[in-house]
Amino acid sequence: MGNSKSIEFCPKHGRHCLGPLFFHKGVLGTQVCLSLGGRRVERNRETFQNGLTFSSRPVRVQEKIHLRVELCDQHWSGALRLGFTSIPPSSRGPLFPPAMAIPDLTTTDRYWASPVPSRLNMPGAELRFWVTPKGVLVYEGPNRVRYLLLKGVDVRSPLWAIIDVYGQTRAVLLLGSKQKRCNKRRSCPLPPPPSVSYEDSCMCVNNGHPSCTPRGIHLPTDPITNTQMDSSAERDLVEDCAVCLSLRASVVLSCGHRCLCQCCAVRVTTEFGICPLCRQSIR
Repeated sequence: MGNSKSIEFCPKHGRHCLGPLFFHKGVLGTQVCLSLGGRRVERNRETFQNGLTFSSRPVRVQEKIHLRVELCDQHWSGALRLGFTSIPPSSRGPLFPPAMAIPDLTTTDRYWASPVPSRLNMPGAELRFWVTPKGVLVYEGPNRVRYLLLKGVDVRSPLWAIIDVYGQTRAVLLLGSKQKRCNKRRSCPLPPPPSVSYEDSCMCVNNGHPSCTPRGIHLPTDPITNTQMDSSAERDLVEDCAVCLSLRASVVLSCGHRCLCQCCAVRVTTEFGICPLCRQSIR
């Protein structure tokens, strides 16, 4: 794969090391700050957006990026968004990055991102995501079940990871990465992460208060693997509109995704003409 051949191994730790992996220090959303040497990113608690971050280097095909959710604010709707881009983050202009990955980035060529269900992103939850050789974005949640998030990622060019600290997700910690081939390859060793602090999160559901998310986001229960996917895993991954995140997704697009409410479907069709999940043309 062009992606794999374009990235050198770490000169410090040898050929089985993928090199250091942090959040990109030069390209950050306007409402986030980095700590722990670029491993931890936290968004301003007064907003739900402007939390876009990227990996510090291109990541390989099948390189599983390992994150831990640090803080949550359940009074917001939606949660973490994950994906990839083949455009170097540092090559963009001074107004980059925009407020949100979806739809600000995903309506642009060479950006792929998908929402992750709020219920799988509680403080302390560990998750992994990666892209397969066939261009499938795969998510593995804390329940260790894998889900197909979207297809169509172009793996012929180097890819940077997209981590949008959005909505209920206020802070995440990067725990490293691992690529499993003939030998397991990992990112540079990191010191043990500090313990998760639960006191600074706003867990209004657990405190007996109603969540501000109108409806839960549900994933199919069918697991998938890197080599074979059950067709039932390709059903719609979200029930809330992927754009407004407040109304139920009721419109089925020509690509088969049910990801937009009626109002947003009109706007997306008129202004962009592509599905916000897979970016196929809307017919």
